[in-house]
Amino acid sequence: MTDDTPKPDPALPDRLSTDPRSPYFNAELLARDIGIRFRGVEKTNVEEYCVSEGWVRVAAGNAKDRHGNPLTIKLTGDVVPYFRDKKSD
Repeated sequence: MTDDTPKPDPALPDRLSTDPRSPYFNAELLARDIGIRFRGVEKTNVEEYCVSEGWVRVAAGNAKDRHGNPLTIKLTGDVVPYFRDKKSD
């Protein structure tokens, strides 16, 4: 990591999901403004992430499965979650 790369916030878990049926769902954390930097680019459509395994799940367009849930694809790379409401030093 270079000096200008943000580091993961220790208050955020290693894995987090926006799906309420997931065991990695945390409504209290999701109520705050969380940003995800993936491969050095800020992503706004992340459904789930895992820092230790280095992947994110993002919605695949407007496609839905047979239950009406968005279809997702798994992308691998460097994942850095952070709280957007914190000011950078």
